[in-house]
Amino acid sequence: MTGDRAEAMRPLSTGTLAHFAYEELRERLITLDILPGHPLNEVQLAASLGVGRTAVREALTRLECDHLVVSYPRKGTFATMVDLAELADVSEIRMLLEPLAVRRAAGNANQELKRELLQRAEFLEQLDPATDQRSLMQHDMAVHRLIYRAAGSSRLEEILVRYDNLATRIWCFLLDKLPSVSGEIRENAVLLRAIASGDGERASSLALEAISAFEATVRKVI
Repeated sequence: MTGDRAEAMRPLSTGTLAHFAYEELRERLITLDILPGHPLNEVQLAASLGVGRTAVREALTRLECDHLVVSYPRKGTFATMVDLAELADVSEIRMLLEPLAVRRAAGNANQELKRELLQRAEFLEQLDPATDQRSLMQHDMAVHRLIYRAAGSSRLEEILVRYDNLATRIWCFLLDKLPSVSGEIRENAVLLRAIASGDGERASSLALEAISAFEATVRKVI
């Protein structure tokens, strides 16, 4: 991000600045704009984000809890390596919790959230099949964030966002080896429409199928 864009986007309060820094750095780490093992310099990050070092320090502390960065005494803070051995654990936890979130979303979503779900579904249905892989992964993350929020449980949302981040990071790490995910991303529209219609069982089944397909696709190239 350029300094001008960061300056235009940054909020005003210290707490919000830390959250802004956290979200920006989290996306860079997930999409590997910050490469695994790369050292993270607070001064440089603060300058690139247009925030103070305190906000960056708070963001890095949260990112360490997300297993996206790691700090070593007298050495510094680094982006974590992508551990493909984590795939089984990440998938298992998602397969246990994501259907729960989907069923909750189908049962709890209010009219405003249902409209948002349907709008996102329509957007995916009209998505250009030639959309680049990186953009497709960002659309996929947006779908999952929306579903987790619609579930109405901040604790469940926090856990699932963390594991979806790790899954997406693995996907991005292998992006050059994987086939296009355009079809899979567009199929998320069916899941979103099932949730919006209140069909929790169908939505749960679709969510499980998507996680299984993700793991199977990754395993073919590792």
